[in-house]
Amino acid sequence: MIKKRDLQECQVLYELMVHPDVFPFVRQKAYSYDEFIFLTKQTLEAEEQGKLISRTILDEWGLPIGTINLFDIHENTGFIGTWIGKPYHGKGYNKIAKELFLHELFFELGIEQVYMRIRKENTRSIKAALKMPYVNVVLNKTELLSRLNSDVDSFEVFEISKALYTMHTLRIEPVSNLDDQLKEA
Repeated sequence: MIKKRDLQECQVLYELMVHPDVFPFVRQKAYSYDEFIFLTKQTLEAEEQGKLISRTILDEWGLPIGTINLFDIHENTGFIGTWIGKPYHGKGYNKIAKELFLHELFFELGIEQVYMRIRKENTRSIKAALKMPYVNVVLNKTELLSRLNSDVDSFEVFEISKALYTMHTLRIEPVSNLDDQLKEA
């Protein structure tokens, strides 16, 4: 469902990214296919240097449908950015991709906390974020909020900690026949 980025998927991703329902909400905007190739090369180099983490989101047939990234990595934290092509909106890919990416970040790559900044007019993404039980709205980090909202754009900011994510994703099996087990002991 997610994989490391590569240049072979650029044509498909570029065509999905430029859709008017997607493009305004993409952090790394490319205004031409050549610029998209250049940005992808920069992304791959930045990942090699540990500055970001970038994955391609795939559908069930292995076709690229969007990207998910961790930007601005500093002291085991970073900002998550996701976009998915318009034909794939509302089909559950965002949730699955985020959970796979968060699992990789927290349990394989040593990240402890991630933030999501979502433009206030992007109601689709805000609703999706609020559906995830391990996401908290950032209210008490005034320095962070004022820095992110100093431009014309204003953002809702959410955070996901490794601890809260772990708590909500643990699969604890219910104990069945507890009385029988106690009698046997």
